[in-house]
Order: sequence, then structure tokens, then C-alpha cells
Amino acid sequence: MESVLVKSELAGLNLVSRGKVRDMYDLGETLLIVTTDRISAFDVVMANGVPFKGKVLNRLSAFWFGFLGVPHHMITCEVEEMPPGVRRHAEVLRDRAMLVKKAKTFPVECVARGYLIGSGWKDYQATGTVCGIPLPKGLQQASKLERPLFTPSTKAEKGHDENIGFDVVARTVGKETAEALRDLTLSIYTKAAGYAETKGVILADTKFEFGLVDGKVTLVDEVLTPDSSRYWPRSGYRPGISPPSYDKQFVRDYLESIKFDKKPPGPALPEDVVRKTTEKYLEAYRVLTGRELRA
Repeated sequence: MESVLVKSELAGLNLVSRGKVRDMYDLGETLLIVTTDRISAFDVVMANGVPFKGKVLNRLSAFWFGFLGVPHHMITCEVEEMPPGVRRHAEVLRDRAMLVKKAKTFPVECVARGYLIGSGWKDYQATGTVCGIPLPKGLQQASKLERPLFTPSTKAEKGHDENIGFDVVARTVGKETAEALRDLTLSIYTKAAGYAETKGVILADTKFEFGLVDGKVTLVDEVLTPDSSRYWPRSGYRPGISPPSYDKQFVRDYLESIKFDKKPPGPALPEDVVRKTTEKYLEAYRVLTGRELRA
């Protein structure tokens, strides 16, 4: 049976932060990112974890870092190639740890949208635009856009990110850097979406984080996972509905069914919700990479 890691405790290593999903350790010249099995919904972390989730997010990020051909912060996610202080925790960390270069991250989320869904659909219904970008009239929920949009947002430590315009990004990081972030975001999205299509999967939207490593704009954090992206099986797609997706929709649906108030602490999830969610994450990994993750 696959064990669940909700909280890492690595003796001898310097823990510097715990996010909703990731625990980060400072190793001096590098960082160790441990992707746990914690799951959040509506920005609240649930009481129990989801088996395999952390391993899927970590290994899928590693797959995409290798595929995309852009500068990224990953050094390795093979525990055997990490420093001795990390290797002593190999049993806990295998498949869920990544050794990365330190980066000075930009304070924006770089979002690419290829389809009209989520907050973009709500924005369009209210204003006819997405993040201030005018769109044609008469589009439906989940319509494919004529071209992918760059719709950045703030990076909130707590609560929800907020959509911002390109002009705000330019004022925040400088026009030249803002243009580089936009162009990289859209080129990575286009390449990844094209690959996903060959696997029968639609990449509807995704968000990236970038930082500076040795003065170069570098892709950091997780990349193109079911937590940071909206993936739809092509077989279930049609405009006018919110298509089924490879993500934590089972968790959201359960929380809505019990009228969860969307405030911490999160409740414990029932076994069947956990099992179905695990299956979705594993299926996403298998379909996109052609590989299996096993206990």
C-alpha cells in the first residue's frame, strides 16, 4: 500500500517554508523541494493527503523540465544524486524530492489561456474581455480562443491570486523583462499544448513561475502539473460545458456537497473521494508521459 506524506520532517536539514503542498529546505548553494501529498481546495489544505499526488506532481514537473528545452531550475530529482544529508532520507523522499538551483523569483504568476474557462469565462461573461483583452462576441464556455492569451496575476501568499494587466507586470519587473516573461509563457504553453494533443489531451490553461538564476530568466517551481494546469481528455470535450478534467474536481465537488465554508481547517476527505482523486492524478501522469508510477 502506498504511504501518504502529509508533512516532511527531515532531521539535519534546514526547513525554510511549508506551502500548501511543498516543503522547502535550504541546502546552502541549492534548495530541496519536497512535494507532499497534501491537497488544497478553495485555498484550504485538507486534513488528509492523497496517495501518489506528490510523486505525480514532482515526476511530471521533471518530465516537462526535460522536454521543454528552456532554462529551468531543476538539477535532479534522483535522490541517489543528491547530497549525503538528503540521501539518508531516501525512503521518504524517493520520487517526491527535487534538488534545484536558487532563483530570485518574479512576483507574478504567468498564466497562459488557450480556452475560455474558469475565471476567464466569468470575466468574459461580465465584460466581454479576459484581463482587459477584448474577445469576439458569442463565445461559449470552454470555447477555444483564436490564439493563446497571456493573462498574468499577482502571487498571493494567502488567499486568491488576482488578475492583472500586462502594464502592471511591466511596471513591476520592467518592460523588457515583462515582454520576455510573456513570450516565454506563450511559447512554452504552445509547445506543451501541441505535445498534449498527441496524447489525446487538451491543455486548456496553465500558470508558470519564473525567476533569475545567474542573471538569466529561468522556469522554476512546478510546471504543467494537474495542480497548475487545466487538462481535459479530448474525448470529453465540447464547447458550452465545463469539460471533465484531470485534477481535484472530486474534492471540490465533495466540499460543495457538504457546504464547506471554505475556511481553515479543511475536513478529512472520505476514502472514495481520495481514491478517485489518486486515480485521476495517476492517469494524468500515465497519459502524458507514457510511464507508470508504482509504490
